[in-house]
Amino acid sequence: MKITLAQLNPVIGDLSGNIKKILLAAEKAKKDCSDLIVFPELFLCGYPPRDLLKLDFFITQIETSLKKIKRITKQFPNIGFLVGAPSKTGLTNGKPLYNSAYLFLNGKILFKKNKSLLPTYDVFDEARYFEPDYKNDIVIFKGKKLGISICEDIWIVPGVLSKKYYSIDPIELQAKKGADILINISASPFHIAKDKERFKCISYHAKKHRLPFILVNQVGANDELIFDGHSMVVNSKGELTELFPSFKEQVTTLNFPTKKRGLLYKSENMISSVHDALVIGIHDYVKKCGFKKVLLGLSGGIDSALTAYLAVKALGCKNVSGVSMPSPYSSKGSIEDSEKLAENLGISFKVIPISNIFKSYTDTLKSDFTGLAPNIAEENIQPRIRGNILMALSNKFGYLVLSTGNKSELAVGYCTLYGDMSGGLSVISDVPKTLVYKLSLFINKDKEIIPNSIIKKAPSAELKPGQCDQDTLPPYDILDKILFEYIDNGKSMKDIISQGMDSKTVDWVLKAVIRNEYKRRQAAPGLKISSKAFGVGRRMPVAAKFYL
Repeated sequence: MKITLAQLNPVIGDLSGNIKKILLAAEKAKKDCSDLIVFPELFLCGYPPRDLLKLDFFITQIETSLKKIKRITKQFPNIGFLVGAPSKTGLTNGKPLYNSAYLFLNGKILFKKNKSLLPTYDVFDEARYFEPDYKNDIVIFKGKKLGISICEDIWIVPGVLSKKYYSIDPIELQAKKGADILINISASPFHIAKDKERFKCISYHAKKHRLPFILVNQVGANDELIFDGHSMVVNSKGELTELFPSFKEQVTTLNFPTKKRGLLYKSENMISSVHDALVIGIHDYVKKCGFKKVLLGLSGGIDSALTAYLAVKALGCKNVSGVSMPSPYSSKGSIEDSEKLAENLGISFKVIPISNIFKSYTDTLKSDFTGLAPNIAEENIQPRIRGNILMALSNKFGYLVLSTGNKSELAVGYCTLYGDMSGGLSVISDVPKTLVYKLSLFINKDKEIIPNSIIKKAPSAELKPGQCDQDTLPPYDILDKILFEYIDNGKSMKDIISQGMDSKTVDWVLKAVIRNEYKRRQAAPGLKISSKAFGVGRRMPVAAKFYL
């Protein structure tokens, strides 16, 4: 049997556009004399569709689109189409929809498999929309017994999920019913080392049941979530035989059973995978939201430098503009570094000084601030002026503003609401400061793109004379370790201190994270690259009191 794997990048809600992708992939499958073409989970509507699934008219449009796919399959009478889409349950109780995999053949629905395991952890909220279906039947297709599953149905593997969420194993049930080939359609989001976990899942099931396993995963980015693709095939020994590229669309036809020897699975390099994830994250967010160009403030610091570089990789230098907005406390070196960076990247660059605007603000507030020493109030006026300038340029020219704050700063509130937090996309909000440096060095491995002077200088907001980040914050290597244990691993203050961390530092950091939840609630969407990003995957209360 020849099976075509279609690792593709859908646009959420764009039913006609996604059907065009199905048609183009089918044309290739036809040339390859394929028997079956496999698309990712919920490919028709894109993943995650979120509350679009609550709109009756959208579900009606999906049903109309499924009829269109049925008609299309008549043009390819010898090819089966395995397509992910929502379907109505028809039940009087429970949720109205299933998360389904439709198997079409020559204008008919040959089989429909509904998802059994509905994730409700991390970024997932599928029980909000879908009803689980625990029937795990197999289907005979062209003489082969196919065990079809959907994404989470395979994630019941010892040592992969930290907690056991499910009482049944859909793959085991299909194997017992006599499946010859296991096929999983996925929309499995990226985070660091997720590809290795995914391989471990399908390798486990393949070895356990002595069956070949195909996984087709969505690629591209939708809002905060990034999908790396990495579709793969393993043989009945659990050995890798095919691995699709990360962060790229690919449609390839393969022969089953394969005669290829098993390959050693090698996980993606962490730094390069984060780099590629952020690039596709920017590209898809900008393009899918209808923008053509982006704008960002260049402070002369490493965060804005990294963001500018990633934007150029995603969109091209002609579509990126940088603005330096020096205040009375900006160093000459910061302006020069920003200009050098812009020159290296080939982006447009302008300088808009804010000293006179800042003076106007302070003069206006002078009577109200009489007798009070300057403090954070005056400091924060400066980033808010910069935010207003960037948004004015955005409104005038239609550019999307990229905010440049990193995860370490956002965690403890070392950022200014309506200032440097302004923007439509927070590119590195899930990238800790220590990883910002590693990415910058990775970018410079062949030649100096980010000026070395930016990488070497002590980080500073430059909002008052002689200011450095470390005047206020713990050293970033210590800060990031504490944040990782608390945010990613969910450790308590006592747990973190027991690892040898200074108790006063841990106390300050954790309380700062909690205290600044209200800021993060108002932040721009941020691209998720870790196992626990701020935003959709971490839903913490703002008005709360709890013990650490």
